[in-house]
Amino acid sequence: MLTNNLLAFILTLTASILWLALIEFSVKKGWIPGTLSRKIIHIGTGPIFVICWLIFNNTSSARWYAAVIPLLITIHFFLVGMGISKDQNAVKAMSRSQDRKELLFGPTFYGLIFVVLTIVYWYDSPIGIIALMVLSGGDGLADVFGRSFGTTKLPWTNDKTWMGTLGMFVGAWAFSVGISALYTSVGIFPNPLYSYLLPITLITLIATIVESLPIKNLDNITVAVSAVLAGYLFL
Repeated sequence: MLTNNLLAFILTLTASILWLALIEFSVKKGWIPGTLSRKIIHIGTGPIFVICWLIFNNTSSARWYAAVIPLLITIHFFLVGMGISKDQNAVKAMSRSQDRKELLFGPTFYGLIFVVLTIVYWYDSPIGIIALMVLSGGDGLADVFGRSFGTTKLPWTNDKTWMGTLGMFVGAWAFSVGISALYTSVGIFPNPLYSYLLPITLITLIATIVESLPIKNLDNITVAVSAVLAGYLFL
């Protein structure tokens, strides 16, 4: 943990930008297809951001310093989506159809969720952290599993598969347990890891059911909100 939150902010912002730049460069070189890159960004951003929280000095201003990072990135994506700013690499890496307007939905909502949960929960409560892990790991892997292995559609949603739903559950549970283990080991989460396993499983199950519903363009919001509400019930 650093004694200077401004330095922690700079290091976290640098790590976030380097992560995005690496994926955008990989797409530009043709190493990663655009359909996969957006989900790699989705999956990796959450853990990187939340792990970097540990270098902040937990003063009253820490959460605000941290929240500015996803806010700045979200503003950038929003301006690109609006056509005000030009960043074709971001469009290629963050959209399915190479349409800049896609950045106004998934990426923008994703970033705003990170801003809100950082400010409201920080690591004073595991609710926000687990919700972020459900969103990044679960919702991200749902698309990867569904596209790669999904054949049988869900009976209530033609656009989603059983394998995608399995990916959602496995990713959300694994990411949540992994970050909880880290935060427990450094003494931020006060209880032993095993005490979080059942609540995480129930939160993940509820978020997985919500993710499977036929709701387009709002998954980042509905999944996060359902995880937060379930967190109040089980944590």
